[in-house]
Amino acid sequence: MPAYLELFKLTKAYPSGAGSVAVVKSFSLDIARGEFVCLIGHSGCGKSTVLSMVAGLTPPTHGGVVLDDREVDRPGADRGVVFQAPCLLPWLTALENVLLGVRKVHAGKSAAEQRRIGERALALVGLGDALSKRPRELSQGMQQRVGIARALALAPKVLLLDEPFGMLDALTRMELQDILLELLDRDRKTALMVTHDVDEALFLADRIVMMTNGPDAGVRAVVPVPFERPRIRADVLEHPRYYELREQLLTLLEEEEHKRALERAPARMEAPQTVSP
Repeated sequence: MPAYLELFKLTKAYPSGAGSVAVVKSFSLDIARGEFVCLIGHSGCGKSTVLSMVAGLTPPTHGGVVLDDREVDRPGADRGVVFQAPCLLPWLTALENVLLGVRKVHAGKSAAEQRRIGERALALVGLGDALSKRPRELSQGMQQRVGIARALALAPKVLLLDEPFGMLDALTRMELQDILLELLDRDRKTALMVTHDVDEALFLADRIVMMTNGPDAGVRAVVPVPFERPRIRADVLEHPRYYELREQLLTLLEEEEHKRALERAPARMEAPQTVSP
């Protein structure tokens, strides 16, 4: 399938005492329209840096991003971003937080139509009865739902998710994973998600991209996920290949961790032994 979202030799380098250090180097990935791809890897390997470059929040040092045949060089409404923390304005209601972006993206629509867009987005994530509540009145999981609604209300071409469920308890995380899958499956929305959770990646993704450790992080392996959609958690867990794929991913992570441990270990040189006369 042709690439809908193309990441071409993305490199992000920062100045250092020795010149520069590349956090990510020559990272390339093609994502098809309607595909859900997860990036996994150890902390600090550059997963969020890749996502930030795709979002247009961080300019690449080299390489580029193309979405639907147009080069990405700045933030835009064609990419909806959901962060680990929902970052809601505390003095605004849930609906008002969603409408902040709606009013910019749908500026040509009437105020009533803009409100309907915001209300519909919140209803889709199960917050149709919480429009007038402020963040302090919402649980952490509900606040993250507002963050997802805010991104979806922009009708983006691609959804970018940076560990959106990392701060939630296990039950809330599973609930929001189910909601996210339902929303994306309905519209076949393209999504790129960063996660550290192998089980989450296996449940959500069509492909999982394992990154090498940084600096100079790149693609270590791409693992296709064969589970049919729509997905039911119990069916995924009972699939004959689930634990095989899980073991494969955990092994890759362990190998990268072993490499990192070796790189960080101080060089040990045997001191010459002195023989007493």
